[in-house]
Amino acid sequence: MEVFLLFTLSFLGATILPFSSEVAFLVALENDMPPYTALFFASFGNILGIVLNYYLGLFLYEKTKTKLTASRVGNKALFLGKKYGYYTLILSWLPIIGDPLTLVAGLFRLRFFWFFLVAGFLRIARYYFLMFMI
Repeated sequence: MEVFLLFTLSFLGATILPFSSEVAFLVALENDMPPYTALFFASFGNILGIVLNYYLGLFLYEKTKTKLTASRVGNKALFLGKKYGYYTLILSWLPIIGDPLTLVAGLFRLRFFWFFLVAGFLRIARYYFLMFMI
């Protein structure tokens, strides 16, 4: 039951909902969950959450495409997003700004493989770092 709760809170923490997956991870460790079990379920839930964000961004692109391409600012934003979008994924592990960046990655139609590789690795690394901080 604890692993399901950790998975769920980590999933919700990766969305734009106000949940803290880091707190759930640390509480799981404090309650004697084996560290690598906590790492696996927190990472798995969080990565599925950012994948949901990415696909929501793709969906929003289809809905906002005409508005974005109709204005000079929108076209510039799309251009900059395509040009620097992969670099911004380096910040996707950060609390507060990281989760919206994963949605923007879908909105800017970044390649899923690179999105998944960079953002997923950073999510695992964040929990791994927290695991050794305790």
